[in-house]
This record gives sequence, structure tokens and C-alpha cells, in this order.
Amino acid sequence: MAVTNEHFNIALGTSNPSALRETIVEIPNFRWEDIGGLEKVKMELQETVQYPVEHPEKFGMSPSKGVLFYGPPGCDKTLLAKAIANECQANFISIKGPELLTMWFGESEANVRDVFDKARQSAPCVLFFDELDSIAIQRGNSVGDAAGAADRVLNQLLTEMDALSAKKTVFVIGATNRPDTIDPALMRPGLLDQLIYISLPDECSRLQIFKACLRKSPVSKMLTFEFLPSTEI
Repeated sequence: MAVTNEHFNIALGTSNPSALRETIVEIPNFRWEDIGGLEKVKMELQETVQYPVEHPEKFGMSPSKGVLFYGPPGCDKTLLAKAIANECQANFISIKGPELLTMWFGESEANVRDVFDKARQSAPCVLFFDELDSIAIQRGNSVGDAAGAADRVLNQLLTEMDALSAKKTVFVIGATNRPDTIDPALMRPGLLDQLIYISLPDECSRLQIFKACLRKSPVSKMLTFEFLPSTEI
């Protein structure tokens, strides 16, 4: 018995790069059909993210480096980010902004740098920043020592975003409930230049959410889905 190229191809599909062992990295198992409603948002993500990443030669341009999700909490921002990673067959790294902040001088910036290093090593990768406003606060909105630390973290974030290249496919998705507090420099063309509003579901979307959540569950034929969206809990 001899080792062949086929064995290596199988191993590549079932193992993780050693650089990723300290970070939770996955290819999520969520697909578009697992998300109820938000049809316009899903279509917009397919046009702005999925298709340019999968077929860059047909668009004649480099895909965007990122998008910013904003809207009320609890509206599937994280689930949408996981679904786009799955559809693009990319690794997924999820980071909460406050997790990167420490009390030690220079360590917060180093944490930002490390996250981007790991994302580049795991390319293709979708890097998701939840609560992005905690590390990208608009300059001038902080006072004292906190202002200097916040500016350094923001500058490091901008540096890492600028350094992303087409050779290492890393797509950044930010999520926030307060887009007005994020520094405009991060939303300039070429960075998080696509702002996508994730709204609360209407009655039709709530019906689709129920169907998506229950589609793999045994459901009685007597159950009428249509009354569920209008039921107050």
C-alpha cells in the first residue's frame, strides 16, 4: 500500500491548519434555507459577496473587503454571516469586539493583529466582528486615556483592513446596533463600504422563520402554520 495524491486530498478536507488550533474556526453548516425571511438581504449578499468571491473573473473587479450589518439586536446577523461563509465554502471566525480589549498597553492592538493573521492563514475566510462599535468607536467620542487606547485600536483595525489583498481571500463582516458611533474611516470605499440593514421580521417573515426552524422536526399534519406569526407570546 502506498500514499497517493488522493490520500492527501482526503486529509486536506478533514483536517485543520495547525495555525487555527487556538481559534474556533469552522465552515458553518447553515445555508440560506435555514434562515427564515430576509429575502432581500440574502439576495443583496449573494450579489455583493457570494458571486464576486466565487466568480471574480466574470465581474472584472476585486470583491469588496467587507460589509456592515446594522439593526436591532436578535435579527440573525450572526446567522447570516455563517450562511455566507457556508455558501462560499470559507472558514468562519467569529469575534466579539469587547473580547479584544484589555487593560494592558498595546495588547488590544496586538489582539486585533493576531485575529487578522489567523484569518489570513485560514483563507478563504469570513471574519465576523460582533459589536464592532466597541473597537471602532468614532474618534473624538472618548475622553482621557480611553481616547488614546480607542484610537490605537481603531488605527490597527484600519491598517489590517488596508493590508488585505486578493491573494488571501479574507472577507470582513461587522455587526452593530449603533452604526452612528462607528468611525467613518472604516466605512470608506474599499473597506466596509456596504451597509446592510437587518430589520425586525414582519408577519410574513415570522411565518418563514417558523417553517425554517421546524422543517427538520416531526410536525403534526394538524398544525396550521399560518396562525403562529400573529400569536403573541
